[in-house]
Amino acid sequence: MSADDLHRSLVLDAVRVTEAAAVAAWKLAGRGDEKAADQAAVDAMRTALNTLDIAGEIVIGEGERDEAPMLYIGEQVGSGWHDHDEHSPKVDIAVDPLEGTNLCATGSPDAISVIAIADDGQFLNAPDTYMQKIAVGPEARGAIDLRESPTWNLRAIAKAKGKKVEDVTAVILDRDRHNDLIAEVRQAGARIRLIGDGDVSGAVMTANPDSGIDVLFGTGGAPEGVIAAAALKCVGGELQGRLRFRSDEERARAKKMGVRDEDFIYGTEDLAAGHVMFAATGVTKGYLLDGVRFFGGGAKTESIVMRSKSGTVRVINATHHFNTKPKYSWATGLET
Repeated sequence: MSADDLHRSLVLDAVRVTEAAAVAAWKLAGRGDEKAADQAAVDAMRTALNTLDIAGEIVIGEGERDEAPMLYIGEQVGSGWHDHDEHSPKVDIAVDPLEGTNLCATGSPDAISVIAIADDGQFLNAPDTYMQKIAVGPEARGAIDLRESPTWNLRAIAKAKGKKVEDVTAVILDRDRHNDLIAEVRQAGARIRLIGDGDVSGAVMTANPDSGIDVLFGTGGAPEGVIAAAALKCVGGELQGRLRFRSDEERARAKKMGVRDEDFIYGTEDLAAGHVMFAATGVTKGYLLDGVRFFGGGAKTESIVMRSKSGTVRVINATHHFNTKPKYSWATGLET
């Protein structure tokens, strides 16, 4: 099998991984326990990953090894390690088994399960800190500059998309730290969709014309910036990010990871180089994806999967029958 054939096969395997996590998380949606929902997603995702014919390493995950028992940074996953198969492709893996744990716990829209995969060594090993971000879809690629003001960027995006600023919609995390940003965007005349969590889905929305979202602004997790960059790379979008440390301890840890200039502007290629793939499955119904829908003996899921080499974007609607999945607990949602 050629390298290209392996990549095409792996991208569909990635969907099965996010389906597994999404179905497991949905079992606990709306029950008010974000930790339990997240753990269910982690367990299911790890089980699914270990069935894949890969030699994968988690580079973006649930935290350092002493903070997370599963899907920790540096963990080896995939049957290639366990079977000592030298033909299994070596890949970097970035995961967020449940982006929007609070959204899932409260049954709110836009909780998703996500994974991004790249060739070995191609993802930035992002420190667990904040990142200031701006993200756009392909129509505005090349028009944005994180060093400039939100107003400047809104005008540039509007020009690139043939719109007026008043017709531009920005998605921004609803956080106190964004009060000045929100005020400026509104003063410039643009609309805002405030979201409670999930700036990966917010970034991906910028590349979906049906979402009505033109740009993501704001400061969120740096690891999520890598995953979002992988997604946007697949469709020709753009993400720029700048690390924003919350403490001297975070700054020191980042230096150990190779960060030398904390004001460096990371572009899409800096965050996700080479050929990458991205998959996401909706947990709760949202602007990007429909949520998991249970029926007697099974569930339906909606996923999106993208591959940078071909630029292909697939939306996959799947029906899972739990009684025909004997290899795994029904909670994984994984096909045998």
